[in-house]
Amino acid sequence: MDPELPVVRLCVAGMQAEAEGRAETARGLFQQAWDGARDDYEACIAAHYLARHQDSPAETLRWNQECLDRADRVGDERVRDFYPSLYVNIGNAHRELGQLAMAHRYFVRAAERAADAPEGQYGDWNRFAIAEGLRDTADAAAAEGDEEAGARGGVAEGVERPVRELFARWCERGDLKALGLVLPAYLGYLGTDEDRVRLRSALHMVHAARWLPEGEQSLLEEAMGAFALR
Repeated sequence: MDPELPVVRLCVAGMQAEAEGRAETARGLFQQAWDGARDDYEACIAAHYLARHQDSPAETLRWNQECLDRADRVGDERVRDFYPSLYVNIGNAHRELGQLAMAHRYFVRAAERAADAPEGQYGDWNRFAIAEGLRDTADAAAAEGDEEAGARGGVAEGVERPVRELFARWCERGDLKALGLVLPAYLGYLGTDEDRVRLRSALHMVHAARWLPEGEQSLLEEAMGAFALR
């Protein structure tokens, strides 16, 4: 985004107000950005921030949908990296409204566009939010006939159980190194071959380093063995 655009300057000021706990000021600045938007691109930016300051899930959904509609009208590279978070936001709004199967459809769309998110922490945050949304809504989608929902619902049970047990043990004794290696691959797991390779590789790295107690090494072997059976 061009930081010199008046709409962007207003939204930056609004984010600063948010960070300082001045929610009403932030909302007013985002409203000014919306009122002053000169085209669909600027309206898309403003709508994104206004959606964060609505009083009900229905209004949050309305503004997120407005943001998506404006991005679709722009339809060029300026909005390409907006889509993962746009779909996540709409999915979250549907989830808040109890519309879980519909939410799942938007999390699926977000997963399909995950590679368009900027690299780094923002991209990681998007992947984590998408993965969480897919897990939380998979059962509802499956109940409505989505036969692939289960595969999107997170790590397979044979891997999930030992990995969750490892996380509990690492948290209990503060093994930040092991958590730092494996947790990002787990939290961002979207069910693709690339995700499976990423998580399996993280488990292998920790296992090969041999710094864990024997029981935890065995849990790692159990998880890696479950991957090998898939």
